Amino acid sequence: MLNTVKPYNTEAGKKHEVEEMFDNIAPKYDLLNHVLSMKIDVLWRNTLVKWLNKDQPKEVLDVATGTGDLAIAVQKGTGAQIVGFDLSQQMLNVGIDKIKKLNLDGKISMIKGDAENMPFESNKFDAVTVAFGVRNFENLEKGLAELRRVVKENKSVYILEFSKVEGFLGPLYMFYFKNILPQIGKLVSKDNRAYTYLPDSVNAFPFGEKMKNILLETGFKNVEYKKLSLGIATIYKATK
Repeated sequence: MLNTVKPYNTEAGKKHEVEEMFDNIAPKYDLLNHVLSMKIDVLWRNTLVKWLNKDQPKEVLDVATGTGDLAIAVQKGTGAQIVGFDLSQQMLNVGIDKIKKLNLDGKISMIKGDAENMPFESNKFDAVTVAFGVRNFENLEKGLAELRRVVKENKSVYILEFSKVEGFLGPLYMFYFKNILPQIGKLVSKDNRAYTYLPDSVNAFPFGEKMKNILLETGFKNVEYKKLSLGIATIYKATK
């Protein structure tokens, strides 16, 4: 089961552990993200924004917004009003500072909450985006159903998530992902488990056709996806 992969493996639920983990690593999160991905995550987000821009959205919800990198990229790329939504207040605090420095506080608002029980009315947003967040849902289907609920009819949810490198580079990448990346993460963030949870959770998570089928079963009528960087990550576009 997906839900069994948790950051700290305590008696607490996955949601509680994920919130604690992100609160712990928030001050070093951006630095680690860019170092560990060699800034390729910026390219991935820009690819999502280009795809999303074709919808010409006016109001976008960015779920699992974290420190706001995707929210900022979407705002700059589309000019839309953005609502960033996340479970971790510490991550949001870093994001709020970033947004203020960029003078985007009138364009991006940040709200704390649970992606599986959102406080928004149904059919509210022109688009919903999630970068590296759905993997952390306690109940994947419930979370995806919520994303679908709050997006307007005939509009789309864009999900950027880690997948798996296939072919001859697969084993090499998995070695980096499982052995080297957690050591760097541990060193910088001082959280022994956070960057071991990353490869574990990616390993357990559906991708490609499996993820497409889950989105279709959730009620989306059309799902397309694009593999990025030999399959390290994938963007899914799921239309309501």
